[in-house]
Amino acid sequence: MKSDLPVYEKLKKKYHKTDDVTNFKELLYRGASLFKDRTAFKLKNKDKEIYSVTYEKLKNDVIALGTFLISKGLTGKRICVIGKNSYKWAISYLASSIVGIVVPIDKELHSEDVVNFMNVSEASVILGDDKMLDSIYSLKETINNKNTLFIKFDLEKNNEFLSFNLAFNYGESLVKSGNTDFEEIKVNPDEMKILLFTSGTTGNAKAVCLSHRNICSNILSIYGIVKVRRSDLFLSILPIHHTYECTIGFLLPLYGGASIAFCDGLRYITNNINEYHPSVVLCVPLLLENMHEKIINSINKGIPEKYQKKNENPFSNLPFYMKPIVKSKVKNSLGGRLRVFIVGAAAMNPAIIDDFEDLGLRTLQGYGLTECSPLVAGNTDYFWKSDSCGLPIPNVEYKIDSPNDEGIGEIIVKGPNVMLGYYNNPEETNKVLVDGWFHTGDLGKIDSNGYLYITGRCKSVIVTKNGKNIYPEEVEYYLNDNPLISESLVSGIHKDDDDETYVNAQIFPNIEAMKETLKGSVPTKEEIFKMISDAVQSVNSKLPNYKHIKSFIIRDEEFEKTTTKKIKRFGKNMENK
Repeated sequence: MKSDLPVYEKLKKKYHKTDDVTNFKELLYRGASLFKDRTAFKLKNKDKEIYSVTYEKLKNDVIALGTFLISKGLTGKRICVIGKNSYKWAISYLASSIVGIVVPIDKELHSEDVVNFMNVSEASVILGDDKMLDSIYSLKETINNKNTLFIKFDLEKNNEFLSFNLAFNYGESLVKSGNTDFEEIKVNPDEMKILLFTSGTTGNAKAVCLSHRNICSNILSIYGIVKVRRSDLFLSILPIHHTYECTIGFLLPLYGGASIAFCDGLRYITNNINEYHPSVVLCVPLLLENMHEKIINSINKGIPEKYQKKNENPFSNLPFYMKPIVKSKVKNSLGGRLRVFIVGAAAMNPAIIDDFEDLGLRTLQGYGLTECSPLVAGNTDYFWKSDSCGLPIPNVEYKIDSPNDEGIGEIIVKGPNVMLGYYNNPEETNKVLVDGWFHTGDLGKIDSNGYLYITGRCKSVIVTKNGKNIYPEEVEYYLNDNPLISESLVSGIHKDDDDETYVNAQIFPNIEAMKETLKGSVPTKEEIFKMISDAVQSVNSKLPNYKHIKSFIIRDEEFEKTTTKKIKRFGKNMENK
């Protein structure tokens, strides 16, 4: 008899089994116990040779650094960590969040912003990459805490800064001499232990207060729907200070007994994939779109001309006997072991997800926010839809607040992953945490099976004079689907003689695609305008009249983006040019 249960109810019967963990110390000690000699990290030495760090060594290294921090009177203090993805960043994060309160900071920020975050968080110490600390130290007169410790990751000898290696060695010597201060720490899983400044696209950053339970509950929920194998290797590409990468690309694999390798930089992704042979890659849509384009171009070049499709996946055109060969070549070009992409931070073109599925590569899209540690919904090992960001993760509820006739309204969330609040900001906290529900500020709808669809941001909705709602992301989707357009941003504008709101688009053209269209010629300004104008008309033909783009601006440079590659919708360069 066929079950008539909705998909989200069926999913509950298939959750992977999890061991309860409520704080990072438990996570660390559990890993050393269960996976003692397994590889936790694959790293490179100065000669670029790859070596392994075991789960037991990871635990001992965190204990050594934590013991040093305790010896400096930093128990319960705010400890900033800033830098590129690295093993030193990872153990600094774990030690700091167990001994005190960790404040992960975006390495792309200007020094003035970092100092501001240090002051707001009342930091006592900052650990990080040498160049960044030099830049921050040059503004020491503006740092409120004049006794702030600066600990450089690569410094060999102490001067006005502390050397990470010397600090670590001192902590290690204390442990060897019998110091048990770290062992004796009792972590309250419900206290603020992580203080995160949001990189959001909608205005001034707020400091999000998270507990260990918030993040650990999210790790267990994700593991329940996406199995992490001990044989897995996660390639860490995205900024690790961000909850998306930190929770799913760093802490989740450590819970599952998998391994982690750090990407050397965006230019080296292909090289690193072939060096480390990852099985799981976390990414944002922009990275996956670029990878997809290269793969499709490579397939088209490698098959007979009669099967080729310009700018499209030719896979469905191929005879059955060629498909396994193409799949194998694609997989080998991605290191040979890749089994899943996890994608988040922005909407993904479902056609690209379907293309990767055809090629034997699962792409799991999800939805989350820093305030939710971060995941709220996700596609799973069992159920997935390429045009949806998935189903509610275990122990998390979501619903639509005040839906309109189309079922669209604000997404609100309840669960153990929801933040404690905004730091020293009860007014903003009370705005978003109402009767136990977190109001995300995102618009969406839910189908009968529980799948969530994001339709836009409350703050970016364009409301016409007659009350029609236009979601900029919908119009941007159609614009960005045109190969001649690299990026776009849609907003509402008013004309001087009219109080009606009209749709305006800022468009950054894809000059390389235009050159191909013109058979290699560099397009003139007139040709660029003509091609973009035609693209806008094409988009308008697919939309109802009230959603039509009435004016557009062609940009000569990319949009300013957050570290997760989302356009800063209200960033400093969003003014019309």
